[in-house]
Amino acid sequence: MDYNKTKSEYLSFLGQTCHYDVAKYVIQPVPYDKSSTWKRGAAKAPASILEASMHLEDYDIETDSQAVKAGIKTEEPFFCDGDAPVVVDALKPLAKRFFVEEKIPCFIGGDHSISIGVFQALKDLGKDFSILHFGAHTDLRPSYEGSPYNHACVMRRALEVTDNIVQCGIRSMSNREKTVYNAEKTFFAQDIHQSDLWIDDVIAELGDNVYVTLDVNVFDPSIILSGTPEPGGLYFQQVNSLLKLLAKRKKVVGFDVVEFLPNQNNHAPEYMVAKLIYGFISYLEAYSSS
Repeated sequence: MDYNKTKSEYLSFLGQTCHYDVAKYVIQPVPYDKSSTWKRGAAKAPASILEASMHLEDYDIETDSQAVKAGIKTEEPFFCDGDAPVVVDALKPLAKRFFVEEKIPCFIGGDHSISIGVFQALKDLGKDFSILHFGAHTDLRPSYEGSPYNHACVMRRALEVTDNIVQCGIRSMSNREKTVYNAEKTFFAQDIHQSDLWIDDVIAELGDNVYVTLDVNVFDPSIILSGTPEPGGLYFQQVNSLLKLLAKRKKVVGFDVVEFLPNQNNHAPEYMVAKLIYGFISYLEAYSSS
């Protein structure tokens, strides 16, 4: 598989051809990883995930549904060679368009810095929202490697747009970040592994409207790799169970999946990410009217 795709070579999610005007869900590939600070390659993730999605069934067993019937439109990839601040500013109007036109967008990164522009778009529109963050790291540094827009600072920037941030799967942070994080809204991986009660507690901490940002390093590196892998992570069913309850109890305004590092010798992880995305859309569609 060649991950270095040109714009015309990007596939659509599940191979769906759907007009934007009638689509409820929008997939926006963002192949950008200039903010990555260790292993690069996340820019190749959107193309690999979209290709893997071609092999998914559009029927979801758990919800007994075909969420594709609600309309899923895959937009052209968003290419940007600038530094993270340039990407953030360029993504904001794109994200605003989706929210204003009442789409539920899924941004596929790329490194985590792409999420900042989406957060800021929601704030600029005056939206009342909270953020559910899946990740191994708190990402609360004020700046890193000279940039406040580094992927290690994403959730610090998020604090500038909402004071309701819930973080799940955390197992690494700097001593400086320890003075900023909210203990009541942080769910450490070591505690999650001990009990299933954490899922209800997470939901209770969130507001009515939720944006989900999922850094794949929330998962244990034995099943998926990111540019900054951390041992002791969560597993597919743990994350999926929370997404299911979230879809039942809250209004999800959008989500992103970032930091995935494809491996040409192992295609199972990209299939897992594609399955996670479609599974979440299936939950949202199945429970949106309940």
